[in-house]
Amino acid sequence: MAHTDTTRSRRPAGGRGALPGGSRDGSDLAGLSTGLDALQSAPAGGGARLGRMLRSRVLPPVAACALILTVWELVYLSGVKPAYVLPGPRAVWDALVEQWYLGTTLGVVWTSVSRGALGFLVAIAVGTPLGLLVGRVRPVRTAIGPILSGLQSLPSVAWVPASVIWFGLTDTAIYAVVLLGAVPSVANGLVAGMDQVPPLFVRAGRTLGAQGLRGVRHILLPAALPGYLAGLKQGWAFSWRSLMAAELIAGSPEMGYGLGQMLENGRVAQDMPLVLAAILLILSVGIGVELLVFAPLERYVLRTRGLLERVR
Repeated sequence: MAHTDTTRSRRPAGGRGALPGGSRDGSDLAGLSTGLDALQSAPAGGGARLGRMLRSRVLPPVAACALILTVWELVYLSGVKPAYVLPGPRAVWDALVEQWYLGTTLGVVWTSVSRGALGFLVAIAVGTPLGLLVGRVRPVRTAIGPILSGLQSLPSVAWVPASVIWFGLTDTAIYAVVLLGAVPSVANGLVAGMDQVPPLFVRAGRTLGAQGLRGVRHILLPAALPGYLAGLKQGWAFSWRSLMAAELIAGSPEMGYGLGQMLENGRVAQDMPLVLAAILLILSVGIGVELLVFAPLERYVLRTRGLLERVR
């Protein structure tokens, strides 16, 4: 009996799914996909990568600084303000060079940076457990949460007179101002990060036995790390601003000579180049801490979560 099966499809002579010209569609698509993946993931050469980094990270801030200096010089040359009120960039640079030759610049910067770093570390030690307590215990959050938000919005300079009365013209008064300015930011940052943790993570951790302190260490804190890092950055900003306010108002020779005292000395002597030089040093420290500490830490956190390309 003749075979009459008509359901079997005929295949081209070139093989399964062959296209005209003898190429296979499956292999062509696979080869095309592999080629595109290789092209996308192929590492750029060292010179190209360095050039791209210079164009994207170095050139924009350099161009911005050059633009600011140009505008500053033009305003100075226009004579809008007298030279003793608004000196030009060259006069400010001369003031910085003079302070460098006097041998005071590094000591002044180190005094302020060491105070700010120590106060910030203590603020982390106090604000982190406080944030955990506020974020995890609802009655505590109801009672203390609004107070932390109010303290965060309170200008740090408001604490200087009270700290001087409480502790006198000592380093303790300066550290008290720094802590009162930074602790609320650190605690609120951790609370905000914990609020953004999906409840499913916490329930899954409990199912796996991560409860209590173990759950906080292995589930809650890692999941809340981006928000906590944002709180740390804001806490450092508050620490640095609080320190400058305290040094500016509560400075004395016995306490050491910091950037705030340099700023105040320039004001008392009506030395505007020195005032602007101190402002530039304060700004440089803030930018340096951001670029050397927080920016690499933020890139590491984003890279571990696969979010680095999104922020580039």
